[in-house]
Amino acid sequence: MVIDQYRFRRLLFDSLNFAFVVMVALILFQAPEEEQILRDMKFYALLWGGLMVIGALISELFLKFRIVTLGELTFSPPSRKHLRSQHNLFYTFWGWQFIISLILTLWIGCLITKADLWELLDERGIRGAIHLFYALFDPNWQILPQAIVNVIVTIFMAFIATAFAIPVAFILSFFCAKNIMKHPVAFVIYLTLRTLFNFIRSIEALIWAIIFSVWVGIGPFAGMMALMIHSIASLAKQYSEMVESVGEGPIEGVQSTGASFLQTIWFAIVPQVILPYISFTVYRWDTNVRMATIIGFVGGGGIGTMLIKYQGQAMWNEVGTIVIVIAVVVWAMDQASALIRDALK
Repeated sequence: MVIDQYRFRRLLFDSLNFAFVVMVALILFQAPEEEQILRDMKFYALLWGGLMVIGALISELFLKFRIVTLGELTFSPPSRKHLRSQHNLFYTFWGWQFIISLILTLWIGCLITKADLWELLDERGIRGAIHLFYALFDPNWQILPQAIVNVIVTIFMAFIATAFAIPVAFILSFFCAKNIMKHPVAFVIYLTLRTLFNFIRSIEALIWAIIFSVWVGIGPFAGMMALMIHSIASLAKQYSEMVESVGEGPIEGVQSTGASFLQTIWFAIVPQVILPYISFTVYRWDTNVRMATIIGFVGGGGIGTMLIKYQGQAMWNEVGTIVIVIAVVVWAMDQASALIRDALK
């Protein structure tokens, strides 16, 4: 069963890599227009599926001839570690596979993002950027009191969101840990929660702020709720990964005394994860302060709402004042969180 799992991961990785390389090379060679790609989407989907099948067959063939692919290098089971080549990167198949994949990824990425060095060096654009920077570094200090009030709101939005997320994430993290949820019914709960939290995390806090702005109205409460939902999903994932990495010795020792499921968690697992939990939590508060600035753009309250108001009116001197206030707060929070994390080591 373990070998089959490794084999599936290797085949999936190699087939995806092969399909990606051939598809990107084909698109770069043909250079089709975006409209043509959309029109022929069904063809490209079928081609992708066919390339994945071919990639899987090639991966199996290479394994037979002991040619190490990236999939084999990454997902080979312990019993097959000896197949990993110790040669220089440029003298291995997996090395050239990695290099070609990286080059094509960078190339297609530059094309998709329309990266253009000449536009960056355009004289008119440079003059506009210099004018903007002059305004930003000539702040209007008259709005400083209002900016300080709004940044305090932002800090407390982040604090309350983190505080409310901690107990929920702490409890749910144990239900998201694979090494605890081994029973078939428990495993279903594990999969359900992990899927739910992955879905929640995939939706940015900015989108959650829009949802809650419609739900409860524009203001700090909407921003706080958006941060809290996102924090619960993120912290539960981080906490659960810490639970999955704990040592088995203390767990077996506590279970040998006849301890119940809850007693095992409390006396064997919690002492091993409590310090990393605190460290992750402090870091999350620091992250929420930064995110609270952004969600203000969509009515989440705090300094972000003030910033978007002045930016929309092209009042760059006022924007400069707000940027300085935000920078000072972010720096202070970063220093404070670093000191706290160091103290917890």
